[in-house]
Amino acid sequence: MNIKEYFVSIFKGFYSLIKGMEVTGKELVTPKVTEQYPENRAELKISDRFRATLEFIYDENGYHKCIACGSCERNCPNQTISITKRMVDLPDGKKKMKLDKYTYDLGSCTFCGLCVQVCPTNAIRFSNDFEQAVFTREKLVKQLNYLPEKDDAPAPKPAAPAPKPAAPAPKPAAPAAPAEPKPADGENKQEPKETKE
Repeated sequence: MNIKEYFVSIFKGFYSLIKGMEVTGKELVTPKVTEQYPENRAELKISDRFRATLEFIYDENGYHKCIACGSCERNCPNQTISITKRMVDLPDGKKKMKLDKYTYDLGSCTFCGLCVQVCPTNAIRFSNDFEQAVFTREKLVKQLNYLPEKDDAPAPKPAAPAPKPAAPAPKPAAPAAPAEPKPADGENKQEPKETKE
C-alpha cells in the first residue's frame, strides 16, 4: 500500500462515520413512538379490525344466535373449533338441534376469520382484546357458550339474504302487419257492384 491509498482509505472511513452519525442525529431529534405499555393501558387504542380471540355475541337477554350447524367447525383449517350438540324435542313434536358445548383453542388458531365469514347467523366475532398471555396451554382452550343455555331461546334470524337479481326487461311487441298500399289519385278505383234483387 502506497501513501496515496493509505490516505484515501482514511478519508473513506471518516466519510462513512459522518454518514452514520447523520442518521443517528436525525433519529435523536425525531419524536418517539414507543408505547409505554402497560402503564398506558387506559389510553391505549387497539384497531377495531385486530383479531385477538373468538367470542360469542350475546344479546341483552343472555341469548346467542348459534344454531349448532357446524359451518365454522368444518371451515376451520386446523380444527381449532369443536362443537358438541344435542337433539331436543320441541312442544309441537318436532326435533331441533341445540348447542351443548362450543370449544375454541386459541393456541392453534391462525386468526384467518373463515369461521366468522361462514356463520349463517352472525353468532361469533373476533374481539380486539390482545392481552391473552397465560402460563399454561390448557388455559388457551376456552368454552365460548359460558352462559347457561336457555330452553326457551327464540329462533335466531338468518343473516340478511343476498339481493335478488333485477327482473328481465320486457320483450318488445311484435311488429304490426303492413297496411295495404293505397291507390294513387290517378289510378282507377274499383267501386263496389250493386246487386239487383
